[in-house]
Amino acid sequence: MRADRLVSLVLLLRQRGRLTAGTLARELEVSTRTVLRDIEALSAAGVPVYAERGRHGGFSLMPGFRTELTGLNHDEALALLAAGPVRGEQVFGLGPALSSAMRKVVDALPEPHRATASDAARRFLVEPETDLLSRPRATDEVPDAVMIEVRRAVLAGHRLRIHYTPAGRAPQWRTVDPIGLVTVRERGYLLATRSGEDRTYRLSRVTAAEELPEAAQRPDRVDLDRVWRERSARFLGDGHITVLVRVDPARRRDLLDTAVAVRAEEPGADGWPRLELTYQDARHAEWALWQLGTDAEALTPQSLRAALRDRATEMAAHYGTPP
Repeated sequence: MRADRLVSLVLLLRQRGRLTAGTLARELEVSTRTVLRDIEALSAAGVPVYAERGRHGGFSLMPGFRTELTGLNHDEALALLAAGPVRGEQVFGLGPALSSAMRKVVDALPEPHRATASDAARRFLVEPETDLLSRPRATDEVPDAVMIEVRRAVLAGHRLRIHYTPAGRAPQWRTVDPIGLVTVRERGYLLATRSGEDRTYRLSRVTAAEELPEAAQRPDRVDLDRVWRERSARFLGDGHITVLVRVDPARRRDLLDTAVAVRAEEPGADGWPRLELTYQDARHAEWALWQLGTDAEALTPQSLRAALRDRATEMAAHYGTPP
């Protein structure tokens, strides 16, 4: 851990020039005292870092000093710099590790490409926190301690004990055999088996986790994409309903946000696309279509059309007379 931090400290000084101890502490997420100890360790190891006193002082490296890392061209580095911060936050608690990796990526570039790649990455914004309607992006929060234990068990092939809260039920401790981790639409899932039965756990509902020493009962190799498709198919077929909808193109995204899954989509002769969507049940589908008013129309099933018609009739009667 400390070796990684020392490398990150050197790379920060390489890329930004003079930095104060406070700035380095914030970037590395450690105390100022730790930064000062690290500076002493680097100096003792022969790294030419020196301090400048005064109002605009800080720590710097001797001009010309650099680490030797190669292998990335400009576009490869640009892709990592643009997408990296987003993916690191979303993918299983690896944000700090990715931040460290990004510093190494920048330092690996030849001098002429370093500044241009960093500047170009600032021109891309991937998955902002809000959309054009200022709606916050829904993301799952998973405690770092939980994510670390889960990730360790998955990678080490060890059994895992989790404190899990299913929707609408009381939390319980479970011991599972982890298979892999999946992230979908900023939500993370643990794929596992329990007593030989397939289980899928939403990571945001895991309140505590403990990696156990015994080996997990799982195959040595796994096609995680296939496993996820199979489990998704079983989930969608369990009590869900399929609805055919035509929707105003301007409200397509709003409609998609309400559905459990999109099974098919094709253009309509009137310019409104037709979408085959899956909802949890009839009540969920009725609620979703009602939100869009006349900007969407349920074509099938007939029972959903009737429910929406009755609801609209009742609403019209409610507002048809003065209060």
